[in-house]
Amino acid sequence: MLRETLVAMRDLPRLKEITGILIRHGLGRFAERLGLPRTVARVAGFFEAPPPEGESDVPTPVRLRRALEALGPTFIKLGQILSTRVDVFPPEWVAEFEKLQNRVPALPGADIESLIEHSLGRPLEDVFASFERAPIGSASIAQVHRATLPDGTAVAVKVRRPGIVAKVDADLRILAHLAYLIELEFPDARHFQPREIVNQFSRSLKRELDLAAEGRAMERFGRDFAEDDNVRVPRVYWACSNSEVNVQDFVDGVPAGRLDLLAGAGLDPRLLARRGADAVLRMILINGFFHADPHPGNVFYLAGNRIAFIDFGMVGRLSHVRRDEIVNLLFALARHDERAMTDTLLEWVGRNPVDEQRFAHDVSELMFQYDHVPLGQLNLSQLIDDIMSLIRDHGIVLPPDLAMLFKALITLEGLGRQLDPDFYLLEQVTPFVRTLIRARYKPAAVAARGRRTLTDGVAMLAGVPHDLVRMLRDVRQGRFRVNLDLARLDHFGRQIDKSSNRLTMGIVTGCLIIGSSIVLTVDAGPKLLGLPLLGLFGFLIALVNSCWLILSIWRASKDYE
Repeated sequence: MLRETLVAMRDLPRLKEITGILIRHGLGRFAERLGLPRTVARVAGFFEAPPPEGESDVPTPVRLRRALEALGPTFIKLGQILSTRVDVFPPEWVAEFEKLQNRVPALPGADIESLIEHSLGRPLEDVFASFERAPIGSASIAQVHRATLPDGTAVAVKVRRPGIVAKVDADLRILAHLAYLIELEFPDARHFQPREIVNQFSRSLKRELDLAAEGRAMERFGRDFAEDDNVRVPRVYWACSNSEVNVQDFVDGVPAGRLDLLAGAGLDPRLLARRGADAVLRMILINGFFHADPHPGNVFYLAGNRIAFIDFGMVGRLSHVRRDEIVNLLFALARHDERAMTDTLLEWVGRNPVDEQRFAHDVSELMFQYDHVPLGQLNLSQLIDDIMSLIRDHGIVLPPDLAMLFKALITLEGLGRQLDPDFYLLEQVTPFVRTLIRARYKPAAVAARGRRTLTDGVAMLAGVPHDLVRMLRDVRQGRFRVNLDLARLDHFGRQIDKSSNRLTMGIVTGCLIIGSSIVLTVDAGPKLLGLPLLGLFGFLIALVNSCWLILSIWRASKDYE
């Protein structure tokens, strides 16, 4: 196992730290199953130590959340991503992941000023007329300061923390290795694609670390809402922005979490709820590019009952096909069409094996619960919870873009309910669905789909001869292969490998004992206590090998308990 769990030497100190934190939070058994390098753990002197008193009585989701917080920014961000996987984790796990906070102590203002000057290559006073050293926000990746440009424009200056990229890269390497080990040691977990989740998380986090990428996302949202006076997206000032520094308009409004200030600001909560919902639904259903983290800290209410969004580090993208599938799902809900609902959900199954007959029956049972409820009065959060519960029961894993979307919708409906207790997000969805369904059957849209279908069909037929020639060439050259993915086969192979190693070691040990016994009968060579030293040395090696065999067999038996 040690051979299989080696990571780059530069990551070993961090791996030792991760192992220690897992054990301190009562997750040592999990760490041991993963084979987190036992030599590293033994050097640290805590691998066999029991968890702290009382820690084992704490529910596992709570212990894992505490461990993620202790592990730092990368793992906190991972937990926040996992909170979107309502298709994989039960509600109690998701609730714990949602509690993760990434607030950290702010860096001194003088250090931030030096970072900005070094990044932009010019003195701070040449860039800003004023700069407030005290941050207005501090998180694990960046902190934000208020400043003014030479022309008097108020701006927010987002500065990436020094050294965060190298630390995150190291953690991502370790996470990729841990995901690989999870799939090896927990075969049932392979279905949930840990490596794919980590890969998706890695891409998302690297985009979030690049403040220039966030600026480009802001520009995209700005273009999408350029004609909408009810939505404001901060402007990016590229003359003083790059991957480490993002200078954008300062948004001065009421934070979505401060509902007590709305009346004093002369704002209408009901109107804000509807305008906010319209903005996000337009992002999702029309633009296919949405703010994936619309929590209260990232939404502001402005004069004139306008909505402002900030922090575009986490965004989601939806293809035309995916948007059509979402519209189909909503249309099926509106018509209480069980078959259409089942067909749409099965489109998201991918390679997951599923009993379609039982799945259709469960969808029918789900639809029956909402049979006499108009679409505009459905509680979307509860509906998504019910759909996710059904999906989990059938072992289906959603595509990442859908998991992120559903999480954003749940957050959005929660914001709307805070503003207006009678708010139903699906009531806002209905006009969008009707418009999009009607647009599908306009002559121009039908003609466009026909042209795409014809083009795809011609391209497919044109490629058939080439594909046949290539297949026949592979057959003639003996390169034609059929790949079979047999569940647990690699795990079975590893068990055979381990058993073979133990058998070999047992034979070697037996030979050592026999050979040493023969040597002890020979009165020659150096002696110790009157016995030949070579024979005693052979017995010592045999004893060590025997202890190793007994320990490995005991550990294997514990793994199966």
